[in-house]
Formats: sequence, structure tokens, C-alpha cells
Amino acid sequence: MAASSSGNRILLHKLNELITFKRICNITQHDIFIRRIRTSRSKCQLHPPQMVGVVGLEIHAQIHAASKLFSSSGVRFSAPPNSLVACFDASLPGTLPVLNRRCVEASVMTGLALNCTINRKSLFDRKHYFYADMPAGYQITQQRLPIAVNGSLTYSYLGGRKRNQVVTKNVRIKQIQLEQDSGKSLHDDHRNQTLIDLNRAGTNSSLIQLILILLSLSLHLSPEGQLRVDANVSVHRPGEPLGVRTEVKNINSARYVAKAIDYEIQRQMEVLDTGGTILNETRAFDSKSGATVPMRDKEGLQDYRFMPEPNLPPLFVYESVASVPAGVDPTQVVVIDRLKAILPELPGVKRAQLVEEYGLLPEHSFTLVNEVGLMDYFERVIQKTKAEPRKVIGWVIKELLGNLNQNGLRLTQSPISSEALAELLNILESGHISTSAAKVVFQEMWKLPEKSVKQLVAELDLELISDQEQILQICRRVVDAHPEEVRVIRAGNKKVLNKLMGIVQKETKGRTDPLQVRRILEEMTS
Repeated sequence: MAASSSGNRILLHKLNELITFKRICNITQHDIFIRRIRTSRSKCQLHPPQMVGVVGLEIHAQIHAASKLFSSSGVRFSAPPNSLVACFDASLPGTLPVLNRRCVEASVMTGLALNCTINRKSLFDRKHYFYADMPAGYQITQQRLPIAVNGSLTYSYLGGRKRNQVVTKNVRIKQIQLEQDSGKSLHDDHRNQTLIDLNRAGTNSSLIQLILILLSLSLHLSPEGQLRVDANVSVHRPGEPLGVRTEVKNINSARYVAKAIDYEIQRQMEVLDTGGTILNETRAFDSKSGATVPMRDKEGLQDYRFMPEPNLPPLFVYESVASVPAGVDPTQVVVIDRLKAILPELPGVKRAQLVEEYGLLPEHSFTLVNEVGLMDYFERVIQKTKAEPRKVIGWVIKELLGNLNQNGLRLTQSPISSEALAELLNILESGHISTSAAKVVFQEMWKLPEKSVKQLVAELDLELISDQEQILQICRRVVDAHPEEVRVIRAGNKKVLNKLMGIVQKETKGRTDPLQVRRILEEMTS
């Protein structure tokens, strides 16, 4: 339902530099976390440090399923308007909801992955409100008893000045609930009219309410509505009652989530400092101006008139096949143990395994896990090469990933397969080519993937010189041609030896072993 990406890592790093959170305890209804904003000296004088922001997030994540939550209509983006609408989606009289099993299983798996308590019995409710793109006049959701509650997610990111320190944080999750989505209103300002597209109406949505220490979202945020965030923001001074909150609706970019929250906290602080009043209103984030703008106010508490959904019975899930009641086919119900067995490993577990099993640096494990398919590529190379894992990771990250990024390619588009890279590393480990020559071969492999490594080594004449006498003659010629460098080396500046090594490597086109060359040059210049 959600994935990790490089854009998230950048956002995560920036947020950690700017934001810290402090938990407020003993709140009767919810656990709330406080977000402190570090400002410049001049702003600190305007906004005393005790002014803090309270942020609560609702994350609407669309479940990847072939059909909608309560109907058999397909789910496909960019389909012609109103082409994926069943009778139930249009709220035609006499139509009844039929729950999509795939959506239930996906929600349970999400709850398991986020350490939630899975409610063996959950209920559906009607939430009444009117919008033109909500033809029924109500939304089916899980207000009273959702499918999963009280979860947490422990995760890590790279912090510190050099971004090589692993920092661990914990995210508390209030609940996960299933609910249907509304349609989409398309406003035509030119004709002064609003058009309704019901393709999205009734699509499966898992509502995840998070009270966060730190925000990290998937790059699956998109205008199509795969993942949307509503941010509830208020400010107050510790010890005083919580402030009036505003709700910033339908944010669909990870970057915009951070910007909207920062702007709204700062805006509310400035309003209160000038003697103004915060309105309980719904706002939208304008990505062009970087500001939130009012949509509608919420004068008085809106009465959604929640009531039990009469057309859906309680939803039951079972711990194991043995717990399924007699007379019920176990293949036709949701069994938690079956879902646990197919639950993929979380990123944190994978990173820990990479560090422990292969001795990798934490920052390398982050790169392998965050780049789709890169960990599998790395492990396939490991299985087919004699090179040490730390040497392999250098080639995978610096050479392979570097070339992919430079050419704007995905890993699946790489011209160099894991088998080809393993072959190159095996030839390097055998001592037939040097590291510098191997890098030359790698670049040729990128251009000519149809040729084998051995072919390229032979064509480029890059195999290491094995004739010891020839190497001695080359080194002697270089030493004799650079008397000034030799004098400096004998005077104690050993760094100049690297210059002579570079000259030898240039003359031999990288076909000599650097360690052997260094040893010979040290003897000749001592």
C-alpha cells in the first residue's frame, strides 16, 4: 500500500533538521504530539519558544485491488469519466454493498505490519454529509469499531552531519479503518459549472490515523488519490487549553505535507500574536504560493449523524483455521495466520539483516532497501562472485547506481545484469585485471552489453602484465625520468610516491597491480 523512495529520504532528513516533537501526556481523548519550530532570532522574539503546534494526521491510502470496496466496478486511473460506475456506486435504489475480501486482507496485513491490534470483530457505519460527488448522501466507514487499532512503527533514518548515524524513531498509530471514497468534482470556472466523475466513488480506501513523532510518507502520493493526507493543526502555549484547529485537506505530495504544516503553524502563531482569532475551518494548500487558503468554515460541530450500516453485518476475522466456527469454509474467511505467513519483511528488518549478514555500513543498507530491486540485485551478485560483500556493494552503489542515475534509468533498464557484474568481479578477484582496468571494462559493458567480460578484456588489452622483468623496467624508467620527485620522496614526503604510481599505471593502461608497483617504487626510491 505504500513504499519507500529517495525523495522521502531527503524530506526525512530536512524534517529532522527543522523539527522536533514533544509528547503531551494525560490527554483524555487522544495521544497528541507537539511540534516545535526552530526559527531565526528575530522570529523567536515574535514567537516565544513556548508556543507550540499540535498536529494530527489522517492518511487515506487506496488499496491496490482490481475492484471497488463494495461493488464489482474496476479501478483504473485515466479511464474515461463515469466509465467505471456500478449501480451501487451511483446509489441507485435497491442496490446493496458487497464487501471486497481483498480489501479486508490488505487492511489486516497493514495492521500486522504496523503492530496494530486486529479486532476480530469490526463494524461499519454511515457518515452522513452532502456533496455533489457523494450521491448516497452518506459514506460507509468504520467509526465505532475499526479493523485495527493501537499500532506503532519503529523506523530508522540516517542523521548526523555526515548522514551516517542511524537514528531510530517511533510512530504511534491510532487506528486503521476501511471506508469508501467519494467521486470527483471537476470545476469549470469558464462555464461556471461543476462536472461530476464517479469513477472514484466507492473505491477502497484505508484510513490510517497517525499521531506522529516524525512524518515519512510514500511517494505514491498522487493527484489521482492513491494516497492523500488531511492535516489537523492548532497552536497553544503549554499549560493552556489546546487551540482551535484547522484542517488542511487533500494534500497529495510528501513535500507539500511538510510545507503545509509549517506554514499553518507559523500562520496561526502570527494571528494569535497580533490579537487575532483562529477560525475552526477547512483549508487547502496552494502549492504555487506555498500558503494554505480557506475553503469553508466549521461554525459549530458538524453533525455527521453516525449510525450503524444496516446493509452490512459485523466483519469477523479469525486468528487461525482452528478458530473458524464449524460449518464455515476456512477458505472463504480472512485468517490472520495465513496473512502473517505471506507478510513481507519490513525495511528495518531487511536493513538489519544486510548489516549483520554481510557486514555492510548502515548507509549502504539504506540505499539497497530504498531502491526498488537493488537488494535482490546485490544478493544475486553475491551468490555468483568470490568478491567480499563490501567490495561488491561499492560496485553496485558507485558504478551501477551511479550510471543509472546519470542516465535517468531504473534498475530494470540496466544494460548490465547481475550475472555480468559478478563475472567482472570474479575476473578482478582472480588477479587478471586491475581495479582501474575493471572500471574501464564496466563502462564498455554499459555500451556493449552483448559482449562478454572476457571479450572486452581481450579487445581492450587490459589483462595484467605478468612479466615481472617488464614491470621492473617500466618502474625503473619512470624513476629515472623524475629525479626531482625521487629527491622529495627520499626527503620524507612519501605522498609524492602516488604521482609515480599514477605515471606507471598510465603507461601500462592500468595493467599492473598497484600494490606490486608501490612495493617496487618504494624499494627504488628508498
